[in-house]
Amino acid sequence: MAVESDESEGRSRAAASAVGPEIGADVDGPLPREVKILGAVSFAQDAASEMLYPFLPTFLTVTLGAPPAVVGIVEGVAEATAAVMKAIGGWASDRIGRRKEQIAAGYGLAALGKMIIAAATVWPLVLVARFVDRVGKGVRTAPRDALLIEVTPAAHRGRALGFHRAADTAGAVLGPLLGLVAFALFSHRIRPVLVLAVVPAVISVVLVSLVREPSRGRAGDPSGGARSRVRVPLPPGYWRTVSVLTLFGLVNFSDALVLLRAQDLGLGVIGVVWAYVLYNVVYAAVSYPAGSLSDRVPRRLVYASGLAVFAVAYLGLGLATGTGWVFVLLPLYGCYTALTDGVGKAWVADLCPAGDVGWGLGLFHALTGAGALLAGLWAGLFWGEAGRLPFLISGAGALVVAGIVALGVGVDSGRVTGGV
Repeated sequence: MAVESDESEGRSRAAASAVGPEIGADVDGPLPREVKILGAVSFAQDAASEMLYPFLPTFLTVTLGAPPAVVGIVEGVAEATAAVMKAIGGWASDRIGRRKEQIAAGYGLAALGKMIIAAATVWPLVLVARFVDRVGKGVRTAPRDALLIEVTPAAHRGRALGFHRAADTAGAVLGPLLGLVAFALFSHRIRPVLVLAVVPAVISVVLVSLVREPSRGRAGDPSGGARSRVRVPLPPGYWRTVSVLTLFGLVNFSDALVLLRAQDLGLGVIGVVWAYVLYNVVYAAVSYPAGSLSDRVPRRLVYASGLAVFAVAYLGLGLATGTGWVFVLLPLYGCYTALTDGVGKAWVADLCPAGDVGWGLGLFHALTGAGALLAGLWAGLFWGEAGRLPFLISGAGALVVAGIVALGVGVDSGRVTGGV
C-alpha cells in the first residue's frame, strides 16, 4: 500500500468533496431524482427479500428436512460470496464506468435467486440460490452507492444515503407483513410465500430502467472518464478508518443468529416475524434523520453512538430470559443499524478520491462482510444451548470499538458540510 504525505491526502479529500455539485450550506433542498428511484428499487427488492428471509430457517429445517447446521452453512456461504463480490463489483464499476447496467444485473441475479428458492425441493438448491442472490448483491451494492454519491451534492450526502436506507428498510417492514398475510391465507404453508416474493423482486429490476446515469466527467471525475483517469491510491485516512470498522465486523454476526436467539427465548415463527418487523420499522424511521445529522456533525460521532446502541442490544439479548425482551431489544437494535448503515457509507465515501468511490465502497463492504463471516463462525462455535455467550462477547467488543471511534483513535472524522 502506498503511503502518501499529508498534502497528498488533503488532495484526495478535496477530490472526494468534488463528487456531486456543491450547493453550499443548504442541507434541506430536494433530493435528486435518481436517489428517489433507487430508493424505490431497493424498497421493492427488500420487500421481496424480507418476505422470505424470516421463513428461510424454518423452510430449510422443517420443509426440506435439513439439519440446523445447514442454516449456518448456507448463510456463511452467502455472506462470503457477497463480501468478495462487493470488492470486485466496486472495482469494476469504477474501471468500466457503466454503473446502471451493473446495478440492473445485480438486481436481476437477486430475482433469479428467489425464483430458485421458491422452486427448491432439496436444501442444496437453497444454497445455490443464496449464492446467486449474494453474487447479485455484491455486483450491485458498490456501484449503486457510488451512483447515489455521484448524483448528490456533497452537502446532502448523508441525507441521501439515509433516505435510501429508509426506503430500503420500509420494504423490509412491508415484506414480512405481506409474508405473514400470505402465510395465513395459504394455511401456514411457506412455499407460496416464497413464490409471491418473486413478484416485487422482478419489479425492482424493471424500476432500474428509469435511472439516468450521469457521465463520469459530470460526476466529479476530473479526467472526464473512468478509463482514461490515472488512478489515485486510497488515502491513509481511508485505510485507518476502514480497519477500525472491520474490527467491529468481527463481533457483528448475521441477523439470522439474532432471529435464532429470539426463537431460543421462546418465540414461534409468527412472533419472530413480528419482532423483525418492529426492528425494521425503527430502522426505517431513524435512518433519514441519522443520515441528515451526519451531514452536520462528524460522522464518526453518529457512528459511535450506533455502536453503543448495538452493545446495549446485544448484551441485553445475551442476558434476557423471557420473550418480552425481544420486543424491546430488537427495535433498539434497529436504532443501531440506522445510525451506522447509511452513515458508514457516507463516511467512507468522504475519504475516497472522486474516481475511486466505487472501489473504496466495495472494499469497505467486502472487508466488513468478511469480518461478519468470521463473526458468524465463532458465534456458531460458542452458541451452546441458547446462544447467550456470543451476544455477551459481541456486546462487550462493540463497546470497546465504540470508544475508539468516539475518541477518534486511528480514524478520520469524515466531512462536516453543514451547521447544527
